[in-house]
Amino acid sequence: MIYLELFWTFLKIGAFTFGGGYAMIPLIQAEVGAHGWMSAEEVVNFVAVSESTPGPFAVNASTYVGMQTAGFAGAFCATLGVVLPSFIIILAVAGCLDRFRKSRIMSGCMSGLRPAVIGLIGAAAVSTGRTVFFPDGISVTGLGSPVFWISAVIFLAALVPALKKVHPILIILVSAALGVAAGYWFHIL
Repeated sequence: MIYLELFWTFLKIGAFTFGGGYAMIPLIQAEVGAHGWMSAEEVVNFVAVSESTPGPFAVNASTYVGMQTAGFAGAFCATLGVVLPSFIIILAVAGCLDRFRKSRIMSGCMSGLRPAVIGLIGAAAVSTGRTVFFPDGISVTGLGSPVFWISAVIFLAALVPALKKVHPILIILVSAALGVAAGYWFHIL
């Protein structure tokens, strides 16, 4: 039963997510939380793992959740569920791509979806940021905690090079090293 549930959940996520992996984070958070498969902190961890491993975010995230929830078979079912809608849509669209490109309806649809995708990515950033910077809830005392300041330093250490177009692999490696060092020296991670 869990395998069918994983497949169906990630099939919905794959079918209703436009804009790539980051746009699906709010939907994944809602679905995974509703099923009780992972806590908010675990979701943040799987986002970090999914983003820092090779491959598309959607595949990595679904595989991770499936594996954590129901082992190898769960990973297979969740991954199949998330990729199947895109596969079917690409097959359907490939034959009539030129008509879609020139369609006013499709153009209008894409114009409406683009800002919604940015909104979903922003919502995911706020939700994930709240969990990273304020794991015990947002409060004034949270601003004085080592978790907040260490997270802020690592965030800035990643943001500034990203804005200067430093290669993402280097940013991921440096951020991971800073996290390991912070966890080792401050015993908080």
